[in-house]
Amino acid sequence: MAEIRPKTWGLIQVYTGNGKGKTTAALGLAVRAIGAGKRVVWIAFDKGGETHYSEREIIRDRLAGIELHVTGLDRIDAQTGKFRMGVTPEDKEEGMRGLDLARKAFAETKADLIILDEINSSTSLGILDEPTVLDMIRMKPPDIELILTGRDAPQSFRDLADLVTEMTLVKHYYYNNIGAREGLDY
Repeated sequence: MAEIRPKTWGLIQVYTGNGKGKTTAALGLAVRAIGAGKRVVWIAFDKGGETHYSEREIIRDRLAGIELHVTGLDRIDAQTGKFRMGVTPEDKEEGMRGLDLARKAFAETKADLIILDEINSSTSLGILDEPTVLDMIRMKPPDIELILTGRDAPQSFRDLADLVTEMTLVKHYYYNNIGAREGLDY
């Protein structure tokens, strides 16, 4: 067996799959990092709007160790409550704004942990260009831990990662006509 080498920070982690818990896992890592005195930058891709993400209130009000940036358009129609499918030019502009924020966070190197929430799905949906995202990931300074979340992580992201966790859907209450619940699902 190979000798286990100590490594402090600087790995790439991917949380993907069709099951619940990808963003929640990243949030848990952020809380743990803050508890250890680390600095966190969280960039939410394709998660515009303010009414569907309860974790933002606690991050802004009580977790000063997380610098939160939200990109993307609101995908929930305020009138109908329905989810908007498809990708618009504005979605792509917001995705690029998120990538610019990530590049800036790398350049400033003020964070120990950077979370790119929903970057996997934003890439697989075509909001972001995969080679452009890969170029940005490769810019990561060696001591910054990077977390990539979202469904359908491209194989290229998985190949670059040091850890890949696949959340698998086994059973979900949605299929029993129970909708998303505030405080638990958003």
